[in-house]
Amino acid sequence: MPVTRRLFLPLLLIPAVFAQENLDSVVERTMKEFEVPGMAVLVVKDGRTVVSKGYGVRKLGESAPVTPKTLFGVASNTKAFTAAALAMLVEEGKLKWDDPVTGHLPGFQMADPYVTHEMTIRDLLVHHSGLGLGAGDLMYFPTTGLSRDEIVRRLRHVKLSASFRSRYAYDNILFIVAGQVVARVSGMSWDDFLRTRIFEPLGMHSTNTSVRKFRGGDEVAYPHAKADGKLCWLEPEDSDNWGAAAGVNTNLEDLSKWVLLQLGRGRSNGVKLFSAAQSRQMWSPVTIMTTRPATGPLAAVAPNFSTYALGWNVSDYRGHKMVHHTGGLAGMVTRLTMIPEMQLGVVVLTNQEAGSAFNAVTYTVLDHYMGAAGTDWVEALAAAQKKREAAAADTILKAGAKRDANSKPSLPLSAYAGRYRDSWYGDVFVEEKDAKLRMRFSHTAELVGAMEHWQQDTFIVRWDKRSLLADAYVTFALKPDGTVDQVKMAAVSPLTDFSFDFHDLLLKPAPKDAKPY
Repeated sequence: MPVTRRLFLPLLLIPAVFAQENLDSVVERTMKEFEVPGMAVLVVKDGRTVVSKGYGVRKLGESAPVTPKTLFGVASNTKAFTAAALAMLVEEGKLKWDDPVTGHLPGFQMADPYVTHEMTIRDLLVHHSGLGLGAGDLMYFPTTGLSRDEIVRRLRHVKLSASFRSRYAYDNILFIVAGQVVARVSGMSWDDFLRTRIFEPLGMHSTNTSVRKFRGGDEVAYPHAKADGKLCWLEPEDSDNWGAAAGVNTNLEDLSKWVLLQLGRGRSNGVKLFSAAQSRQMWSPVTIMTTRPATGPLAAVAPNFSTYALGWNVSDYRGHKMVHHTGGLAGMVTRLTMIPEMQLGVVVLTNQEAGSAFNAVTYTVLDHYMGAAGTDWVEALAAAQKKREAAAADTILKAGAKRDANSKPSLPLSAYAGRYRDSWYGDVFVEEKDAKLRMRFSHTAELVGAMEHWQQDTFIVRWDKRSLLADAYVTFALKPDGTVDQVKMAAVSPLTDFSFDFHDLLLKPAPKDAKPY
């Protein structure tokens, strides 16, 4: 049923039970519309928890419910924890925000020597390094066996796509570097620092930094994604090697303490982790982001400004300053939002890849407290999502219309087979068997798939794990003698997650006697 205007009256004017009943209705509609098996919602207002409730199930096909104790991977909401760790070290005088990174990690290197020299601790956290969107993500997503130190070492081979500090482009890899700075300066691992200096003092006893730390009795939400149109559950993703960017697993009970700390400017329930001055640093905009025009209900709430601070997005919503972040892993997306002047915090955790779902619930709660006109966010965001999906389908259709289906590969399939090497990712194999080609990424067990001819010397690799939703074009460029010179890749669908940065790879034939890389 449509959301009624009554839901959006200020909470103080209506009984809490009435607000909860309306919220329940919105969440249930949201889960149905966006096919979300389970969701957890937290609302913190004026220093206390107003709502902390789970909905649905942890795992499709099973009855175990989501509760406030259920653990979710919060992915990039981890970035604020890494920023807080650095803020605490700044406060202790162990580093400064504007220290050169090389002063703490002498081996740190970017592709450009000038950027290496000028990169500061602050620069690691604000997405203006000159790296492209998601550059280097294939080193750790989907899960790889590369260590944190090795990822940082290989960063020097990831090409920049813009000049230093010139524009915003979201990355994860520099937060891995930031985590290594925490480790070097504090003398303990990033994981141990968060556990002993943040989680334990706040009483976040269920929170951890690795799915490997889940215990038998833990309530764990399983990720879910669509494979060939059908929703299925996945195993929780191992994010250890990019932990400082995406590794925290937590629940509503613990996140309420984290949100209260943030709204308390570093203090909560007698615990102080950092000062108000450091809170201001973390919430002070550094990188300006381009705002996008919107239509329909979304136009009314399009931000007037959008920026990135230290591990946080800072923008506005209906005239109020909003500090927020989202997180996404395979099969699981989350959002944490705060309106500091209202002492309001909203957390939505989901076990499906449905960003529209967490936005629908978040905007509903924000509008409720702001006394805004009743927008049906489930309906509005569903319409926007359908529009995006239709546009992506049209892009794929148009690509197919331009295809020369009668063309043949220039070479026999066996001539495309071999080991190829990218300077930052490493080795990728093209193998020929039974007159068919397959591609296999050496560090990424999930990136294995069949290659079908598209046109000329371009193939499409369709990954065996269909829930990846990341099929890619594979184009071979030939030398004058007819042998392969290089291979480039690009995602087929515009909806492919940006962390599948196939387009950043430049694969060259590897010498036959080369050691694995």
